[in-house]
Amino acid sequence: MKIDILTLFPNMFNNFLTESIIKRAINNKKVTVNIHNIRDYSKDIHKRVDDYPFGGGEGMVLMPQPIFDAVNDLKKEDSYVILMTPQGIKYNQKKAYELSLKQHLIIICGHYEGFDERIRTLADLELSIGDYILTGGELACQVVTDSIIRLIDGVINKESHLNDSFNNNLLDYPVYTKPVDYKGMKVPDILLSGHHENINKWRYEQSLKRTKERRPDLLGED
Repeated sequence: MKIDILTLFPNMFNNFLTESIIKRAINNKKVTVNIHNIRDYSKDIHKRVDDYPFGGGEGMVLMPQPIFDAVNDLKKEDSYVILMTPQGIKYNQKKAYELSLKQHLIIICGHYEGFDERIRTLADLELSIGDYILTGGELACQVVTDSIIRLIDGVINKESHLNDSFNNNLLDYPVYTKPVDYKGMKVPDILLSGHHENINKWRYEQSLKRTKERRPDLLGED
């Protein structure tokens, strides 16, 4: 997979790309991630990329020209363009799986007060990571990118993400490690039994119980 990210603040991605699973995925050539500064595509002598909104109002608005030129420069036949915006559809694990199967993603990070409405015409998908506002789309883009990369074949053990929360609309079951008894809090006996069929049954029951208690909406009960 190849991911091209358009941003006004490329340095925000420095540590993100050089740590943990994402670093290993890049080093193992499971994914290529390129960060592009939107200002590099500005035709303004001062590399300006924003201006005041027509009709008045607070803040600055990203102009269409640099982003249009950037996307047109990067876009190929198999490209899929994502616009990070609080007005997009709410992101979830199902969408992460869908996007992990794409060959080429172009992700546009908005900033300032917003972006010229015409930029929306470039997007195949508008995404939001939740009902709140961030300073810009960079952090949201990193959330989406991380959740996609870990699902690419060979990045992590497949069993690890098949048991993640939100698969099959269930939250993950409780997990434990050593010691067996910590400050009077003991590991459930079933997990020490070695009876895998019973353990799997217990884990499913715990997932269902936790989901009902914490996220009944995932079960259509809210």
